[in-house]
Amino acid sequence: MMKRALYRSIIILPVMLLGAAIVSSCKPSQPAADTKDLSYLYNPSKNPFNARYIVTNQSENTSVLSVKLFASDLFFSEANPEGVPKANLLITVRLYNITEGRVLTDTAYYNLSVIREQGRMEYIYNVPLKVLSANEYMAEVRILDRLRLMAAQAFVPFNTMSAFNRYNYLLRGHFENNELFDPVLRINEYVNLLYLRGRPDSIYVSYFDPVLDVPDPPSMMLPEDVPSARPSQVVAIAYSDTLPMMLPREGIYLCSADRKSREGFALFNFGSDFPSMRRPETMIEPLAYLANSDELSELRSSDKPKLALDNFWISRAGNVEKARELIRIYYSRVLYSNYYFTSFKEGWRTERGMIYIIYGPPDKVYKTNEGETWGYRKPVISSSWGGRYTVKEEYLFFSFKARPNRFSDNDFYLSRSEALITFWDQAIASWRKGIVFRLDNPEDI
Repeated sequence: MMKRALYRSIIILPVMLLGAAIVSSCKPSQPAADTKDLSYLYNPSKNPFNARYIVTNQSENTSVLSVKLFASDLFFSEANPEGVPKANLLITVRLYNITEGRVLTDTAYYNLSVIREQGRMEYIYNVPLKVLSANEYMAEVRILDRLRLMAAQAFVPFNTMSAFNRYNYLLRGHFENNELFDPVLRINEYVNLLYLRGRPDSIYVSYFDPVLDVPDPPSMMLPEDVPSARPSQVVAIAYSDTLPMMLPREGIYLCSADRKSREGFALFNFGSDFPSMRRPETMIEPLAYLANSDELSELRSSDKPKLALDNFWISRAGNVEKARELIRIYYSRVLYSNYYFTSFKEGWRTERGMIYIIYGPPDKVYKTNEGETWGYRKPVISSSWGGRYTVKEEYLFFSFKARPNRFSDNDFYLSRSEALITFWDQAIASWRKGIVFRLDNPEDI
């Protein structure tokens, strides 16, 4: 396939979409000496853009990458000839064919001049990409804010291996007819599911029970639980691109245009408290990483779960004010784990979520086609010899491998080893003493 470059300079008027989005305050990114480090992707205080991405296969030779930007992430300035609040962005997309050995097959460059309008919350832009059938791809996206000179990257995997996998469907809001980027639906949220490769007679919806386990500590060799191979129930409904659909109970709903196919578009219901946690009953569950089985059982069976939850944290912190700070940090990490790592189960239940909650945002992140590696900085070792002073940085690394999954393209598992020293026991002991664990704090090791 010949490489192509698209270059357009346009003004985009924002499209208002209803729905909540997790956004965070932006702080300028500091230039890093390690140019391959992508740790800002999982650190809300360092990432200038919290963009969302989806890919749809429109035909055998064309896929579309949709990019959603939030107004709160953009910097609008009136220093322009028109005198209107405007953000200037450059979106660069490089498409790699992974099947052929990471060959660059397509590029696109878009200059965006985004005018702010009162009440507009989100902006969506579609990037067409040339593809071949039966191939795996990785789209590397770079967004540059030309006014602030800040940039962020994203890596979006997809494939054209089948006409029935998740990339051949488009999810829209039923009432607003807006494109949805998140397959996790809220209670009583109605959507339309569009099949882009034809008009089938029926859509087959397979229901799978929710996966409620939590991963074992990183030093243990037990495998992570996965959804059952067989659905609990299968329902056929007449296909219509305007048919309102909603998820009546928690679990996984795999929708397919082919009765015999094991692939399809997965929708998820994780309960009314997802992604944040407000009810004490749901806030108790992530304590599985800190509390022992007896403590968890007592918390779950309490007649006054809020009081029991407060007592758990106060007994560790020593006072109410410190307990509040521990709760804020711990459940903020739970929230961002749900935002970054949710797959077929909530992000906090995944192995990346476990590491993120206990150790915090990683100091280093390296990505490949096969997965990603996180590094946590150990205490700096300094030494002097013959008048020369040296500083040595060492890191504790966790490797996560991408795992093919018919429900999600965000499924990663921890590469476990008996020889891996993770300081897990020290980390848990630190939290239980009311101290937020940091690996580079010598007092905690």
